Amino acid sequence: MKRFPPLVFLFLLLASPAAAAIQVPQIPLSSDPKDVSVALQIMGLLTVLSLAPALLIMMTSFTRIVIVLSFLRQAMGTMTMPPNQVILGLALFLTFFVMATPLGQINHDALQPYLAGNMGQQEAIQKGVEPLRNFMFHQTRQKDLALFVHMAKIARPRTPADIPTHILIPAFLISELKTAFQIGFMIYLPFLVIDMVVSSILMSMGMMMLPPVMISLPFKIILFVLVDGWHLISRALVASFH
Repeated sequence: MKRFPPLVFLFLLLASPAAAAIQVPQIPLSSDPKDVSVALQIMGLLTVLSLAPALLIMMTSFTRIVIVLSFLRQAMGTMTMPPNQVILGLALFLTFFVMATPLGQINHDALQPYLAGNMGQQEAIQKGVEPLRNFMFHQTRQKDLALFVHMAKIARPRTPADIPTHILIPAFLISELKTAFQIGFMIYLPFLVIDMVVSSILMSMGMMMLPPVMISLPFKIILFVLVDGWHLISRALVASFH
């Protein structure tokens, strides 16, 4: 059996089970039909590798974190501050922090034994996906799981192991979206109060032509700084996964 490099192994770990069975073929140098089939296999493998980063994002805490940070920026009304690169960078490193334990388990239980030759490819992938499944199960609502189990028309699962990964992932995603929007709503409230107070004051003073955003923006920024907003947001996001 041909062995994949560590990076390819990690990509296949997060890809579909069918992709995990693809073997890395040789580059065809002739027009033989068998070589054409090998070329198609290479294209399929490259397609899986191109989708692997998206799979990695969808199966971790990144979705919730980046949505909440985007809500925060919109609630403050700072437009492009912080820039998208900063928002994505912060979300990525917070994701690494939250996922440190599952990723450590994958490295210890699957990747290192596989690289040492003590474990086969299929067994390593099965052991490696378990920490991610456990993480997703802890963050997924039973109602969302039941929805996709019902739509998939499979037998009622008795244990988490009976739930296929292709059912768990969309249930996990919609649970993450709901949680992120709930957190975003709570973030919006204090900034909304500031906007309403400033707007009422301007109307009472007869300054209806002055945009309330120009006056409320500095107050929202100074409020966020005074309460150490980035500290509170980061702590709340990390704590929401435990």
